[in-house]
Amino acid sequence: MALEVLAADGLVTVQDLGRPGWGRFGVPRSGPMDIFAFRAANALAGNPPGAAAIEIGLGDAVIRPTQDCLIAVTGAGYALTSYVWDFPLWVSLLVRGGWTIRLNKSGEGNWAYLAVAGGIETEPVLGSRSTHLRSGLGERIKAGDLLPVGRMAYDAQSLAARTLPGRFRPAYSQTPLIEVIPGPQTDRFTADGLQTFFTCAYALSPASDRMGYRLDGPMIEHSGSADLLSEGMTMGSIQVPASGQPIVMMADCPATGGYPKIAGVVSADLPVLAQCFPGQAQVRFRETTVEAAQTRWRELVNGLHTGIIKL
Repeated sequence: MALEVLAADGLVTVQDLGRPGWGRFGVPRSGPMDIFAFRAANALAGNPPGAAAIEIGLGDAVIRPTQDCLIAVTGAGYALTSYVWDFPLWVSLLVRGGWTIRLNKSGEGNWAYLAVAGGIETEPVLGSRSTHLRSGLGERIKAGDLLPVGRMAYDAQSLAARTLPGRFRPAYSQTPLIEVIPGPQTDRFTADGLQTFFTCAYALSPASDRMGYRLDGPMIEHSGSADLLSEGMTMGSIQVPASGQPIVMMADCPATGGYPKIAGVVSADLPVLAQCFPGQAQVRFRETTVEAAQTRWRELVNGLHTGIIKL
């Protein structure tokens, strides 16, 4: 069983939950941009949370299975067609061998996830099938590729026609209020700089990519130098270089960074930020606590176990 790629525009890659534990060697974790949509696609397809799936970003893809299979597609900003029928995202469906699966960029949002029951089984590197193009780990999916699929763990018929209702999903928006935890270098910013960060709106720059989302807006004032000794960094860290314009580190962020970190985006809002569209989205930030952030993330994850229903 395999998925044949007929067309792949934009950035189409294989992703799983990434490469934890390799950061001390300078290897980025990588993984999906919208980790919740990724996990939801796997849940709808009957896969473990970390099974490899296809991430489609800022472009279209046409894929054809060689045999009958069960798929699930989640995310935002895409239209889904299987054979001659249109389907909403966040559903699981049976697809006959030889039918085409089309994902076309449409509307607000950046990333869609196509999970197939059994998972994508490309060759793992350093324990992961995630693609990190800057490191040469994996390759961009292109027309003509044949992606192997693992064995289905459940009866496909029983898992078809299921969905995760909207109330269990992140509140995707192009004008989000993103919650953050204060960063380890807040003392590197003036009181006015911190107030600017928490009260002003920032536009998502078209220069954004999987490594970092660049924000354009009022300059955040440093209290001294904008440089520091490089230290560990994770997805969601918000660095502020000398320009005073914040950069939110995303899935392909490097393992270390040398600019002061003013805050970190909470896990529950990283999917919302990931789906903000460059050149259009306006983002604001609000401080929260670690305890409140943990509660929000647990509620989202619990919804994957309790919220999936039959259509």
